[in-house]
Amino acid sequence: MPFSNQNCVFMFFLYISLAYIIPNVYVFFRIRNLFISKGYRQRYLLIYLLIAFVYPLFGRSAYEHMNLLLQAMYTISSYLLPFYLYLFLAVLVFDLFLLFNLLIRILSPERRKSFSFRVITLSVMILLSVSVVVGGAINLNSIQVSKYKIEVPRKNSRLDHLRVAFVADIHIQQNTSIRFIDQFVNKANALQPDIMLLGGDIVEGKQEDGTTEAIESALRNLKTKYGSFAILGNHESYNGKEQNSFFRRSGMTLLCDTVIKVDSSFYLAGRYDQRNRKRITTTALLNGTTHDLPILMMDHRPNELQEASQTATDVQFSGHTHNGQLFPLNFIIHSMYELSWGYRKIRNTNFFVTSGLRLWGPPVKTAGKSEIMLVDITFN
Repeated sequence: MPFSNQNCVFMFFLYISLAYIIPNVYVFFRIRNLFISKGYRQRYLLIYLLIAFVYPLFGRSAYEHMNLLLQAMYTISSYLLPFYLYLFLAVLVFDLFLLFNLLIRILSPERRKSFSFRVITLSVMILLSVSVVVGGAINLNSIQVSKYKIEVPRKNSRLDHLRVAFVADIHIQQNTSIRFIDQFVNKANALQPDIMLLGGDIVEGKQEDGTTEAIESALRNLKTKYGSFAILGNHESYNGKEQNSFFRRSGMTLLCDTVIKVDSSFYLAGRYDQRNRKRITTTALLNGTTHDLPILMMDHRPNELQEASQTATDVQFSGHTHNGQLFPLNFIIHSMYELSWGYRKIRNTNFFVTSGLRLWGPPVKTAGKSEIMLVDITFN
């Protein structure tokens, strides 16, 4: 029996909690044993627990119902998960060094246990972890453009060229920065795309407050020749209902297992997310087309590339993967998907997978980039 949305959310938070707790236990004991003198261990325990419990206490709170102090604690908590990830990696690398040191004596036991060495080493680990998190936060908020050029058969299209701007995974919610959305809109408009495609996980949660109205207004300022078109991801339905009205208010046409003909020049198809029970196969979706025009497809998850490549689809756009978001999780994501990020041509179909315009969860991106994919398609 398929999991309900509530079960999926529960399992996700369970995995996140385990990913936070298990490395924390390792980091706590290794730092205590390696760097903390016995007379200071009770104080170390108190300080460590006070910091470590900020994320469990505030990380899942409802941001819009918080006062300013609680909002500040929520913001701090969101950075602790990646901070402890990189502190865990730093301690693990140091442990590997100590293991190597047993084979080839580089550092004497006396030097390793000296006060100055312990202070410097621990300080470097903490500063390095903080620096990676800060760099990841800067990377997240710096929108970059990935440019591609491809050729597809013209068939009976009247166009010689089509410029497509594609984004996915914005995860708009109450605390999303309007400045970031304005930055996206201005950057997208500067690219002068013919069409804007949004590949799912664009919005989540309730959408009634003033900030979201401002975001909807900003998104209506996207300027293209043919308009903005979107599909639903998995997060649009996690609160129990699809956010169709958000797309309408933002000036987007929502495609739900729908194929439309644009300017009598190309077909644009948009699929339901793979978790949606209404979803039909790509072949069934394209049965209504005559295949006399180029076909562009949006599918939130890049899970069925081989199947799509056996259809008449010329170009497919996907998101969802975030390219792992946090190093080294990108290597795990890379092993899970045939194409986890970037571009690949399989048979006659061109596939694009974006690392996402933004993200969901910790506001840090150390793998991939916050990107707009700009694809110039030549019809020959």
